[in-house]
Amino acid sequence: MRDIRTDIREHGPLLFDGAMGTCFAALPGRADQRCELANLTAPDAIASIHRAYLEAGCRAVKTNTFTVGVDLAQGREELAAELIAAACRIAQECAAPYDAFVFADLGPAPEGASLSRGELYCRQADLFLEQGITCFLLETLPSDDGVAQLAAHLKGRCPDAYLIVSFAVAFDGVTREGFQGETLFRRAATLPQVDALGFNCVSGPSHLLDYIRGLDLSVLGDRALSVMPNAGYPTVLGRRTAYQGAPDYFGAKLAEIVQAGASIVGGCCGTTPEHLSRAARTIAALPPAPAAPEPVHPSHARPAPGANTLADKLDRGERVIAVELDPPADDDLTFFLDGVRALSQAGADAITIADCPIGRPRADSSLLACKLRRELGVEPLPHLTCRDRNLNATKALLLGLSMEGVHNVLLVTGDPIPSTDRDEVKSVFNFNSRKLARYVSGLNESALRTPFRIFGALNVNAANFAVQLQLAQEKEENGVSGFLTQPVLSAQALDNLKLARKTLRGKILGGIYPVVSHKNACFLNNEIAGMRIAPEITALYEGKDREEAEELAVRISVRIAGEIAPYTDGLYLMTPFRRVALMTRILAQIAL
Repeated sequence: MRDIRTDIREHGPLLFDGAMGTCFAALPGRADQRCELANLTAPDAIASIHRAYLEAGCRAVKTNTFTVGVDLAQGREELAAELIAAACRIAQECAAPYDAFVFADLGPAPEGASLSRGELYCRQADLFLEQGITCFLLETLPSDDGVAQLAAHLKGRCPDAYLIVSFAVAFDGVTREGFQGETLFRRAATLPQVDALGFNCVSGPSHLLDYIRGLDLSVLGDRALSVMPNAGYPTVLGRRTAYQGAPDYFGAKLAEIVQAGASIVGGCCGTTPEHLSRAARTIAALPPAPAAPEPVHPSHARPAPGANTLADKLDRGERVIAVELDPPADDDLTFFLDGVRALSQAGADAITIADCPIGRPRADSSLLACKLRRELGVEPLPHLTCRDRNLNATKALLLGLSMEGVHNVLLVTGDPIPSTDRDEVKSVFNFNSRKLARYVSGLNESALRTPFRIFGALNVNAANFAVQLQLAQEKEENGVSGFLTQPVLSAQALDNLKLARKTLRGKILGGIYPVVSHKNACFLNNEIAGMRIAPEITALYEGKDREEAEELAVRISVRIAGEIAPYTDGLYLMTPFRRVALMTRILAQIAL
């Protein structure tokens, strides 16, 4: 195999091709067809696109296999092998007359497959090696999960293999799974089997240029920096998504990326042979490379953080009490604000506000949190769900919260939309609470004067609590420093709480829900996920009127508060049916 490092030294930056998918979709009648299947059904079309890029001056082409990992993940191994074999044959035949490199193109492995990401990458690598491919591009990665496994496997099978690892970051340097690109870059640079690394996709050339200028490229050592931006940013024309970045502009920016330190460059979404042709000419006209540029690092001096009384109290080892009060379903805040005042005066350290509980629309928890902080001076703990917000919307919301002095958040996946509403209202989940925690942690490090104290949920009533504990530990790894539990209303929940105390590092606020009637107990047991009320407690409410049931609720809640005290750092009380007076009675008893 021709040595790529020698080739770059002798011939300058290695220029890759651009977006096979963009070019294929532009062909007549191809817009709705899967590009990779064309390796079998329309090989001449794929070959013509390869040759167009090679004629444009590209010295490396990618096999048309970006989504084949999905086929493997879904058990279509025979189809995956056929697609890879055909793609390799087409690319190799096209590249041979130009003496160009052929790289196996591996896109990000999907989540939720029976195989891990690393296993999927390794299986694809084996199929490519069988076809004589020894150069690999692992691209558009949202995380480094599986990268080390692939790198070790690939070099074990083929010591001369060349591996480029490329992450996909938005203009703010964050991947769609909430990782800071700089963190992934540094970690990948520690893997000896990785030959080059960098970034591609999501961002346009100007943003990726600015981004790499702020990186410490010295961590690369003798590895190459690879940068393959999109043509720009997409727009919708009719029913078609299009990129309108001009080839001249793209070519000029790619030349600047080379001057900033990249020795492997190319194009991603929206880039055509014309984009790469302009880039080839512009790069060829560059003067000899100067000494390696110094990284431009932003100032690390940060203003002093603001106050966070809830976090400070927990850090001092003092017990805290958070009380949940559901937001109103209309625009009348009178009851809610009066309730918050009463709960705060009764001893609540924080008021937690659910984000559209049970998937029903209510007043926005974050807006209410800002109002409580600003107008009442109360420490709010808004719930922030993963439902119906992408990372951009989430970051905008978090920045607004921080500006308003709200520095505690409870991150939960969120309840799905009720089935009766799904024909008209769709649930959208772009990530889970663990990824969201990772994203907020990244903001804490990079963008916030006062970091958020991140809390998570812990379901002590889960049938398989071992899974819940494992998820909680993953949340801690991603920045969660405390947990609010579901109500402890059974012996099993208490045992699970004890196990959580032994296992988790974070603070724990034990959940207390005052059951207010026999009907309420039956409903919660049967229709609300995450609730488990012991039969003996349910039986106590039979035949009780409202006054008697509330008296019983106070006694049981106070007793449970005492039982869970040794295993918690505070309490998380949930207000049933807006019964604020009941909660103030419980708070008074607990404070005794």
